[in-house]
Amino acid sequence: MAAPGAQGRSLSGLLPAQTSLEYALLDAVTQQEKDSLVYQYLQKVDGWEQDLSVPEFPEGLEWLNTEEPISVYKDLCGKIVILDFFTYCCINCIHLLPNLRALEHTYSDKGPNPGRKDGIFSESTFNSPQGVAIMNNTIYVADTENHLIRKIDLEAEKVSTVAGIGIQGTDKEGGAKGEKQPISSPWDVVFGTSGSEVQRNDILWIAMAGTHQIWALLLDSGKLPKKNELTKGTCLSFAGSGNEENRNNAYPHKAAFAQPSGLSLASEDPWSCLFVADSESSTVRTISLKDGAVKHLVGGERDPMNLFAFGDIDGIGINAKLQHPLGVTWDKKRNLLYVADSYNHKIKVVDPKTKNCTTLAGTGDTHNVTSSSFTESTFNEPGGLCIGENGQLLYVADTNNHQIKVMDLETKMVSVLPIFRSENVVVDGPFLVEKQKTLPKLPKSAPNIRLSPVTVCAGQTLQFKLRLDLPSGSKLTEGVPSCWFLTAEGNEWLLQGQIPSGDIENISNQPTISLQIPNDCLALEAIISVSVFLYYCSADSSACMMKAVLFSQALQITDTQQGCIAPVELRYVF
Repeated sequence: MAAPGAQGRSLSGLLPAQTSLEYALLDAVTQQEKDSLVYQYLQKVDGWEQDLSVPEFPEGLEWLNTEEPISVYKDLCGKIVILDFFTYCCINCIHLLPNLRALEHTYSDKGPNPGRKDGIFSESTFNSPQGVAIMNNTIYVADTENHLIRKIDLEAEKVSTVAGIGIQGTDKEGGAKGEKQPISSPWDVVFGTSGSEVQRNDILWIAMAGTHQIWALLLDSGKLPKKNELTKGTCLSFAGSGNEENRNNAYPHKAAFAQPSGLSLASEDPWSCLFVADSESSTVRTISLKDGAVKHLVGGERDPMNLFAFGDIDGIGINAKLQHPLGVTWDKKRNLLYVADSYNHKIKVVDPKTKNCTTLAGTGDTHNVTSSSFTESTFNEPGGLCIGENGQLLYVADTNNHQIKVMDLETKMVSVLPIFRSENVVVDGPFLVEKQKTLPKLPKSAPNIRLSPVTVCAGQTLQFKLRLDLPSGSKLTEGVPSCWFLTAEGNEWLLQGQIPSGDIENISNQPTISLQIPNDCLALEAIISVSVFLYYCSADSSACMMKAVLFSQALQITDTQQGCIAPVELRYVF
């Protein structure tokens, strides 16, 4: 790349020479001829160095994965630059990434951590793993960009490969033993039961996004619908022709999917089906476990070739619209299906009996609200879902907020799952710990509001809803973070693994603070304090100030299971 100050010929001057090169390469026969033509082209372009001007990137661009905006001449001068037009939800674009990574690895002086090594936990490596399925002490992993299905043995603390050969496959039928069967970008996995007499989880269903199909891996010998007896370890296609379409059909291999990305099983009658989040067609489909028939549930449209029938509309069947759903999970307690409607930034719920699809949580705004009611909650491209064993809690992988959010299906509240590092955890690469805010000193003038005691039990979640009012005409000060803090003097064990602080960015949409009572309580009585600091100005910004208030909540902890606790409202008018 030419140095700054080069003048004269523009980039469009490259087009005729590049076109000539492309035609010459088509006529070339041997690799040696092709290498020679490319070398001659580079020599010709190199001779133009003083005449060729590369424009600088315009100001105001949004950059991803960089510490600061990139400059053509400051950062890229003297380097080979590859420009790839990329849509990161498209499986075909994703398939190009290994080629780009190979070039980066070959010509970079830095990091890559991804790999596909089996072995003990501290030595094993993965490459963009997506879905997981857990049974007893075994976890099966869709190791997407390695094109593998991996098995994690929690007792032996070892990782092994059970399907795939480590490179992208093009086979759309399968039938070989798992470790010899090439596969392509598996995205999700879920356990199922074959047609054998003994009912057990002996099938691993696979959303094979790369070939737009649903595959099966036999964990034990058994039968698939309309299939003969299959031996343990067999890996084969079950539904989908391999064409990228939104096509339903009574014959599973005549149906077609478009990047299936999420699976969930409803084995009980009358459902007896696999639910499939078919992301590129923006639909949810079903596959019968009795005969393999593929049917439409919600989203999309009737034309099987139209993969652009997306939107954000609650409705029934085809009148409902989704946008690139990535995850589904079945609630057998309520006979409902939850959908991660990823590009609409919402969680939706589908009644498979009526095909009615409605928004359960998420406003569609991507601004991160850590704790709130369902109607006030926000997500940013949620990519995965999992329902708890007792059917009360729904866990959401809120991908672009880098959080696991917990939806309480009874209290209709959303909170963030606290995640902290155990001392014996082995992490590949640096473990980034968010710097905690420092608790400001509470002004002597700050009122201390003592709330009525609340009875709670171990494991229960207590919600505090902020209800603060500013003086008439006032507004929060821009650029100065108003905030809240949780403290428990003398009972710090209450805050282990909790989120102890947060920002208040909008007075009209104030956060809800969650406190999960630990399972192992060290005392039966405690006081939790919520300190709130607001920075606000008058309407004309002529006067600005900071005010604070302290709420003290007494807790009485019991072993007796409590019913749902109504959120505690923290009200104060400044």
